Amino acid sequence: MADPVAEKSGFLKMYMSNHPDTLVAYAKWFGRVQEAITSAEMSAIDCNSMTLACTLKNGTKKDVRVPIEPPLSGYDDVKPRLLEMKAFAQEGLGMIKAPKISTFEFPRDAWVSGIPIGFIYFIYLFQGSSAIGLGTVANTIVSYTGMTFFTYAFWSLFILHSLEALYTASLCRKHSTGFMLGTKYVLATVLSGFPIWTNLRKKIQAARIDSVMKIQ
Repeated sequence: MADPVAEKSGFLKMYMSNHPDTLVAYAKWFGRVQEAITSAEMSAIDCNSMTLACTLKNGTKKDVRVPIEPPLSGYDDVKPRLLEMKAFAQEGLGMIKAPKISTFEFPRDAWVSGIPIGFIYFIYLFQGSSAIGLGTVANTIVSYTGMTFFTYAFWSLFILHSLEALYTASLCRKHSTGFMLGTKYVLATVLSGFPIWTNLRKKIQAARIDSVMKIQ
């Protein structure tokens, strides 16, 4: 099966010839070129990578392969991904600041995963409680199912989600959410796990693209 991006690489190479600074940023950040680059041209691109022909400050030529991860799903995915990569490279090189995130969202798929996870947390935390109401419900369920499953599930989820919450916290710190908003994201990750930080990453991606579009 033909690569849908490689098939239209001629147009992409011509278009990117008008954005040499972007290509230099790709080469330095994603291609890890340490030498000073005076110019760069895109010589090839497909769903998995692009190749940049770079001219170094000392006059030598250097071909640099820039991986595209994850691979492009098709030609329509090229523009938003290249814009995101541009912003990511410029952030990493200190050319622009990381976009700020100022809103919180609890996505629908987080509710789907959060309800059964919350049920496991509830059983583990209230089982054995003598309190009328929540304790009674938890004790009744455990009397039929046993506690082994809930203990194993609670600690497995808690450890996994705690690690994910650390990653979420790093995203919040990098993108200046502030303490209160960052706390919401971290606690939501402890409850629901990956749907929270994947949604946050989508917000960051959209903010990156928006910031690049504004300065083009």
